[in-house]
Amino acid sequence: MGVHTSVNTTDAERIRVLFVEDEFFIREWIAQSLSEQGFAVDSVTNAADALLHIARAPIDVLLTDINLPGGMDGTALARCARELQPNLTVIYASARAATLKQEARVPGSVLLPKPYEPAVLGRLLAAAVRVTPVAVPA
Repeated sequence: MGVHTSVNTTDAERIRVLFVEDEFFIREWIAQSLSEQGFAVDSVTNAADALLHIARAPIDVLLTDINLPGGMDGTALARCARELQPNLTVIYASARAATLKQEARVPGSVLLPKPYEPAVLGRLLAAAVRVTPVAVPA
């Protein structure tokens, strides 16, 4: 008996997610779960690796922790990623989501408080990509 997921696989198959998370177990668990839901997931541990990945291969969603190792946090990463891909969907995941001020976030981004359930994240990813406008006015 297979586990039924609520994400439509045909929607998820086209969604390329870059997951930036420095905690090994969270990274492995969420990446595995999203893959099982049909998303194309790559994961990295820091902002520098994330930017290298985005420069090489376009993605649909940047899912990033806010507190990252190295000189760049998730908010700075999102701003740089949007320079590379202006219409990129950005989802910040953080245990301290409530402390992230609106002006620190890129426009149109989503804030996901930790801890979160992978199934909820899958639905959020699918919905976020579907509602992303094609062009964001300056």
